[in-house]
Amino acid sequence: MAHLLVTQLRFARSEFVRCLAGVSSASEACRRINELNCLSWMIGHLAEQEQRFWILRAQGKEIIPGLQDIVGSRRPASTPPLEEMWTAWRAITSVADTYLETVTPEISQTYLQREDGKPPYESVGTQLLRNIYHYWIHNGQVILIRKLLGHTELPQIVGNMSNAMYQPE
Repeated sequence: MAHLLVTQLRFARSEFVRCLAGVSSASEACRRINELNCLSWMIGHLAEQEQRFWILRAQGKEIIPGLQDIVGSRRPASTPPLEEMWTAWRAITSVADTYLETVTPEISQTYLQREDGKPPYESVGTQLLRNIYHYWIHNGQVILIRKLLGHTELPQIVGNMSNAMYQPE
């Protein structure tokens, strides 16, 4: 059975995908409203964080080189292609799951070496929480942007949790 935080991350991911369901127009997905990042950027941005945490730091490899330059934190705003970002997100989350399947309560208390050589400052468990919360921030932004784009019948921000029920360790 997956670690509770891994289950919660997978739920946050599934909610992200659900919140974006119905966004198929590449031009709409790349549209920035005021200072808000576009929907395609959010997909790539979350993929970039997962790549950094669960692939680069945990597995010592990189699936999509240069992704941080396009959608990383503190980078200039960009409007990457929707399909390219979904392809990156799917590839990265799939490889990230290879590591995440190994997470145990003991591993969640360890630290992964940072790619910049600086000392690690968050345990694997804390990074899982950071990743989960990051998804929820963007889930809310996706609903807001879709509303501003004129989408109707938007999904409830937290859907069916039957696949993410609390299970004590």
